[in-house]
Amino acid sequence: MNPMEYIQESGMTLRDYFAAKAMQGCVSNPLKYKDATIQKHGSVENAVAFHAYALADAMLEARKKGVE
Repeated sequence: MNPMEYIQESGMTLRDYFAAKAMQGCVSNPLKYKDATIQKHGSVENAVAFHAYALADAMLEARKKGVE
């Protein structure tokens, strides 16, 4: 994908920040994203992005509930 296709926004949301942090952990174990996960999401990159945002959503939910 051409980087010029992306539209720059004014800032990063907390969800984006959490996903970026979660993504670091996701890419540290690429073997987790073999076979079934890749088949579901089409590529390792898509699988990692999906899981990073799923983790970010979970962190936001925990934050709402006051989990420490």
